[in-house]
Amino acid sequence: MEIRSSNPVLSQKFWSNLTGTDRMTIDGSLRKIGYLLGLTVLSAFVSAVLALSTGDAMVITAMMGIGFMGGLVLALIVMFARPQNPAALMSLYAIFEGMAIGAMSIMYEAVYDGIILQAAFGTVGITATMYVMYQSRILRPTPTFNKVVFGLVISIVFLYLTSFFLTMFTGFDVPFLHSSGPIGIAVTAFILVVAALTLISDFGFIESGSKYGAPKNMEWYAA
Repeated sequence: MEIRSSNPVLSQKFWSNLTGTDRMTIDGSLRKIGYLLGLTVLSAFVSAVLALSTGDAMVITAMMGIGFMGGLVLALIVMFARPQNPAALMSLYAIFEGMAIGAMSIMYEAVYDGIILQAAFGTVGITATMYVMYQSRILRPTPTFNKVVFGLVISIVFLYLTSFFLTMFTGFDVPFLHSSGPIGIAVTAFILVVAALTLISDFGFIESGSKYGAPKNMEWYAA
């Protein structure tokens, strides 16, 4: 059966470029998710230790910038080059993201005490909630749903990149993006909702790929 995705990156041309005799499974996808998550956590820990040891705001900002930009470049390569075996690129992506997360966590912890622990518990809670909503069929990744979520994610990425470069080269920032006022809180809440909804698309991708026999290497894309 032909596998389809509403994500413009995962077009039929994308699927036809992937070959292999082994098939994608849910267990295999979960193992790769665990591996990449562990790599991200390890990288974040090392990054946080380095950030604490230096205590230099410019160094911490540079670590964040390198991490996020490196992750973005690798993500674009994976999406558009469609390598047959993206394991190495995905591993590097996890390391770069961990670097950015670790440095950013230390920066925000200095301003908002206890935010790292709150963010960790919040992430676990959101993931569990989205999984329950997916399993109970409250939310389903329909083609329209996936297209809307994909468009929102691209918009948010563009917004943060704009903010990053404005801050780096001009000293200005996008209004309300990092503020603690009502509008800033509303913007943050909206971004969190979009991030949570991407999990529904991810769950659907893993389920569909396993059900219709996608190639084994698609487990890396699912992760």
